[in-house]
Amino acid sequence: MLLNVSYSDKNITRKIDEAVGKPFTLKERFAMNGIGSPKLHIAQASVEINNLLLLDNNLNTCNIEIRPKGIIVRFRSLLETYGLVIPYYKLNLFKGDLAIHSINMDHYFIKVHSDTKAIQKFFKKLLDHRTDNMPTSIEDL
Repeated sequence: MLLNVSYSDKNITRKIDEAVGKPFTLKERFAMNGIGSPKLHIAQASVEINNLLLLDNNLNTCNIEIRPKGIIVRFRSLLETYGLVIPYYKLNLFKGDLAIHSINMDHYFIKVHSDTKAIQKFFKKLLDHRTDNMPTSIEDL
């Protein structure tokens, strides 16, 4: 779900916490060596996200926050902050061309440049955390 997270609203916070879990504690963040991504440059995005990004002339960047049951992809447009809330069961990650990663959920997608070691290391951490926290499927039983 795509939400405007610029302002502190209890209803939006509740929706996010229900979808992807509450934020990690400080101790858990240190144990994981951080939960946020480096600055990611957006190469391409779905229509709804692209329409928001076209409203200003700033560089299109985003970042990803890891939560216990999913991720939040945050980006800015016209002094507003938007968050794409993606639970792990809806998250699809693809490694595309040379240095492009695609983050997909339903009809939303964001393609980001992954041309540095730090970004590639973050995506590996994200995949590992997702694998550890996915519910068991019927095939595993």
